[in-house]
Amino acid sequence: MTTTTSPAAGAPRTAPEGTAPGRPGAGPAAARDTAIRGRGPRGGAARLRALDGLRLLAALMVAAYHYGGRGGDVSRAWGDSPAHQFPALSGAFAYGCLGVQIFFVISGFVICLSGWGRTLRSFVASRVSRLYPAYWVAILLVTAVFALPWVAFKALSPSEVLTNLTMLQYPLGVHRVLGVCWTLWAEMRFYVLFALCVVLPGATRGRVVLFCAGWTLAAALAQSSHDPFLNTVLMPQYAPFFIGGVGLYLLHRFGRRDPVAWTIVLVSWLIGQHYAVAGLWHAPSAHAFSYRSTTVIIAIVTFGFAAVAAVALGALRWANWRWLTVAGALTYPFYLVHEHLGWVVIGVLHRDLGLPSYATFLLTVGLMLLLAWVLHRWVERPLTPRLRGAIDPRR
Repeated sequence: MTTTTSPAAGAPRTAPEGTAPGRPGAGPAAARDTAIRGRGPRGGAARLRALDGLRLLAALMVAAYHYGGRGGDVSRAWGDSPAHQFPALSGAFAYGCLGVQIFFVISGFVICLSGWGRTLRSFVASRVSRLYPAYWVAILLVTAVFALPWVAFKALSPSEVLTNLTMLQYPLGVHRVLGVCWTLWAEMRFYVLFALCVVLPGATRGRVVLFCAGWTLAAALAQSSHDPFLNTVLMPQYAPFFIGGVGLYLLHRFGRRDPVAWTIVLVSWLIGQHYAVAGLWHAPSAHAFSYRSTTVIIAIVTFGFAAVAAVALGALRWANWRWLTVAGALTYPFYLVHEHLGWVVIGVLHRDLGLPSYATFLLTVGLMLLLAWVLHRWVERPLTPRLRGAIDPRR
């Protein structure tokens, strides 16, 4: 499995737009200032603010991984290995990359909610307008900062930066401005599959169940075939997390007494934990940055499924605080900018100003959240509705 040097994603991705089931909501990669909405106990609209909070938690997990749970470029930012900066916590931070899998479960839930009852054009307008405005600014911002002569990281060439604006740099083999963009590429493939199989013909329970079953089987066949094209389209290592989230939305929409939906969720969890362990576990090695326990990997994957299930089934309805809506709105821009710009901030605070490691870590997270608020307030809020209206004027 590729880790997030790099979502949905994960990464986050989606933003709350609707006020009733069948209207759009928020997921791991994009966010807005209204709360994710779903069915209330009597079928009416109910705010799912707990899902916003879970999205920010997943983003903070990924940030912990990028700042203190891996080696590579972050060691250049600290001037030393993060394992030396955080001897007691670097091992725990190494599990933060599993925040991406939690993002994908949330995305499955939210995109099913968002696509229900939409036209294809409306669905495309919603996704494009959520993903691209903050993404474009993040690309230009990181490029500008990396071009500063005193920054230790090099900016890409103008051609590579322009290609990055399409969000297709990963499949095109172009160097990435944002490391986390690989998760957005996974999200985009999920959106296309869902749009073609569910949104285009019209969402129904039967069609969504068939989509989940068909994708699960097709992904397994793609894995066994070792065909690069099928693996790219069907992404077997990430499919179970998206599919599990879709199954959880079926439970949310049609009730917890749905054995078919529970089967989708259970099978997705079983396959998902397999891919998480296969991608992240390795035998103890003196040359590896950290060692991840199989038990802990499975526990974190289980937590992701269980937390979204708790939201879907109404167990977290009590978590209805307004600040969670703000947390959800900050998640996507934070996810975009936290990694590379965070490394620059770490270098300034720790190496240049001499702040202790833990103070640097917390202050960097706080500054990235502040930057995320600026992007949300001055980029997403004005540009998202304009871009959506340009793509789908009828709405």
